[in-house]
Amino acid sequence: MKAEDQTPSYLRLSDIDLSLRIRQAREMLSPCRVCPRECGVDRLSGEKGFCETGAVAEVSSYNEHHGEEPPLSGFRGSGTIFFAHCNLRCVFCQNYPISHLGHGSPVEPAGLAVMMLELQRRGCHNINFVTPTHVAPQILEALRLAIKSGLKLPLVWNSGGYDSVETLKLFDGIVDIYLPDMKYDDDANAEKYSGVPKGRGDRTSASSVEPPVAPTKGYQKVNRAAIREMHRQVGDLVMDEEGIAIRGLIVRHLVLPCGLAGSEGVLRFLAEDISLGTAVSLMAQYFPANRAHEFPELARGLAAKDYRDAAEAMERLGLENGWKQRRF
Repeated sequence: MKAEDQTPSYLRLSDIDLSLRIRQAREMLSPCRVCPRECGVDRLSGEKGFCETGAVAEVSSYNEHHGEEPPLSGFRGSGTIFFAHCNLRCVFCQNYPISHLGHGSPVEPAGLAVMMLELQRRGCHNINFVTPTHVAPQILEALRLAIKSGLKLPLVWNSGGYDSVETLKLFDGIVDIYLPDMKYDDDANAEKYSGVPKGRGDRTSASSVEPPVAPTKGYQKVNRAAIREMHRQVGDLVMDEEGIAIRGLIVRHLVLPCGLAGSEGVLRFLAEDISLGTAVSLMAQYFPANRAHEFPELARGLAAKDYRDAAEAMERLGLENGWKQRRF
């Protein structure tokens, strides 16, 4: 789909509205409920929960990136900002020095704003926040400063897909392009390979004295709710006359060996519950990185049949927009 209006959504937002969202986001840091884990630590005082990040975001690197999907990289690259740490612990993570080991440096909002403006100066098509979920409040603070200094590029939310709808709603009318992962079709593999607690449903304590046990949502429910919210905000992918993304949802799905990602279930959800027009990036980059060798089922590369089965499911379900990789 093509469109002419290329004004980033956040430029239509009043400073008063943005300031209100910043305040709401900062309140979510103490007790922390920024991501679905809801660790409850006081990050404003420097406490750290699962994501190992306190009040200040940490950045590993920022640069023009030419390896994203074509509408994002375009001709001049996507302006990626890689945040250290993550709210997932994927045993096969290829960026584990950044996401697990936390290789990065603290960057205050003013410094983050400078990075955005520098990427704009270099000619990037967009500002691409990589692993932004746990630092959503800090991004909003930096964005306000960057806008005051002339930022005018669309924003990309490039996440692992384990996002809270409450947090995503703060970015409604701010983020133009959502680029989430859909990693699994079931909670068991999400728990085993990415450390996401399985859903246990609504339960109450058997004792009248003890407080109720809070319900926990498993990966599938959280991830699908996030995808629905993202699509509600931005719809299907829209590009300009040169094929550069200006708005919309792109879903990434990494095919895993032995069908462990549940690819057909993921793709069926997109086709039947989101839109047949959903842009899907069906990825074949899997290799046994990080701790994957500890799991026999993950300790090999991707077989041609693994990817072919997923690609055929994508075609059979009528998902025609997106990208398949040619290595198979």
